[in-house]
Parts: sequence; structure tokens; C-alpha cells
Amino acid sequence: MAKKPQCLCVLSAAQQGVSAHSFIHSFTLTHSVFQVQLATPMGQPIEFVDIDENTKRWISEFRTKSFATPTKLELVDAADYSVLLIPNSPGAVYDLSTHRELGNILNSFIADKKPICAIGFGVAALCSAMSMDGRTWMLREYSLTAPPVREMVSRSDFAMMPIILEDFLREHGASYTANAGVGVHVVVDKHLITGQNDQSTLTTVQNLVLHFNTRTSSLIDQRIHSYVF
Repeated sequence: MAKKPQCLCVLSAAQQGVSAHSFIHSFTLTHSVFQVQLATPMGQPIEFVDIDENTKRWISEFRTKSFATPTKLELVDAADYSVLLIPNSPGAVYDLSTHRELGNILNSFIADKKPICAIGFGVAALCSAMSMDGRTWMLREYSLTAPPVREMVSRSDFAMMPIILEDFLREHGASYTANAGVGVHVVVDKHLITGQNDQSTLTTVQNLVLHFNTRTSSLIDQRIHSYVF
């Protein structure tokens, strides 16, 4: 059996946590296609939030699996992975948005044009992709989405947030769009796929898988043509 390609799933370890619903949809879909490696800052445990009875049972069973233990984000080699996934993680605003090692991983993915997928507050992790001198955001001029200010102000921790996503994206040169309501909104720009909220998780990750399959087919075709004289 052919070995599955590797997916790096980056998660927050901050107390604001990771959306249970977004993670479950993300993991279930990618696990069928990829070998999924979870990673958190320093390999700290994942704090799931917005849990109901259904997600509680799923997570309880998930935690018994060997692959449920995250590796240290600081030890990740970007070259080992084909795609990067960041589910909706409210905690990402606090511990991933300025994470230097994650920034290096993202910059490697950007340079190699490998698929990057971020959902909801997980988009905050993309803010770490700064240039070596810290002056330029490496995803400037990309089109993407994230929770708008009007959604963020309803959170009890809004006043403590170190960054406001919509403001950061606009100020750093991105083309930002968002739905007026809470429906599905996904933006695909080259190898970057972003979803606005929890409700957008399934469609966003489906686009990630589709983009990976298309990219893989294209690379195979290129290799075949290179052998044609």
C-alpha cells in the first residue's frame, strides 16, 4: 500500500483553545487522505472549546489514539509535509500569531507553493509569516478571509486580543472579504485556502484536498513530460 502524504495540523495550546467542531470536521476529512501530524507550541496539550455531548464523546475516544498526542511545533521540518492545516482556533490569536518557528514553516510552504489551509481564528497563525527582518508579511497581496471585527467584538476576551484579524490583514496588504452573516465563506487564492468561520470548515478542507490532488497530478504530468524527448 502506498504511503499517505503528510499533513501538518497546527493547533493552539492557549486556554482559549481549539474549536471542537472545526477540528473534528478537519481531522475526519484529512485523515482519510493524509497521515495527519498534530503540532502545538512545545507539544502542549490541546484545549478543545465549544464542546457538546456529541463532540465530547468523539474527543474522548480520539484522545485514546496514539496520533492524538501533538508533537512540538518547534521541531517540525516543513520539508516533511505536503499540506498545512490550521482549524478554527481562538487561541491562535495568542500563541500562534507571532510564533517564530511557525513563521519559518509557513514561509517554506509559501516559497514551495504547497497548500496552506486556515479556518476562522486559525487564520491568525498566518500572521507569523513575516520576512527575516520582520518588516514584510509574506502573504501580502493574497486574497483571504477571517472572522470580521463585528464577530470578534462579541467575544468576552476581545479587549485582551493582541491582534484584530481584519485590521491586520488589511494593514499588511491582503485583499480581505467576509460574509455579512454567519454562513459559509471560503476564499481560494493560488495555494492559500481560508474559511471565515466554523461553518466554513468542511468546504474549506474539501478545497484543500482538491488543491492537493490537482497539484500532485500536475507535478506527475511535469515529470512525465520531462522524460519525453
